[in-house]
Amino acid sequence: MSSFDPAALAQEVLRELTANNPGRKIHASVATLDRAWGDPALFRQVFFNLLSNAVKYTAPRDPADIGVGGSSSAEENTYWVRDNGVGFDPARAHKLFRVFQRLHSEEEFEGTGVGLALVQRIVARHGGRVWAEGAPDRGATFYFTLPVRSSDGAPV
Repeated sequence: MSSFDPAALAQEVLRELTANNPGRKIHASVATLDRAWGDPALFRQVFFNLLSNAVKYTAPRDPADIGVGGSSSAEENTYWVRDNGVGFDPARAHKLFRVFQRLHSEEEFEGTGVGLALVQRIVARHGGRVWAEGAPDRGATFYFTLPVRSSDGAPV
């Protein structure tokens, strides 16, 4: 485990995803984010899962609008991925992070239903938590937190 720049990981993933979707108009922004402590390879996977979902669920939008940002407190850093996609019914949000649970049909959007469950496991393994906010046809925001740590990884 080490200190890493979450903004750099998010930008790397966004470059890959936009390159893989050349016909799409995707407006993406990544704010400056506080450094995090953890396994950078696993958090690249976190950003890949969250951002690939944002790209997928904004498919009906022209342009897609995807943003990455965050905030900090003395105890934890909060990071978020926001999109202007199809959103979801908040009454069903409790299903989002369960394996094989899908809120949209396979006919609407392809996928296996494991990406967000993996995000939750990685974040929990690093002492954080995840949640989501959304509304049908109004986009979604996915959040995760990580404890603040000193440069040597010790809790602050």
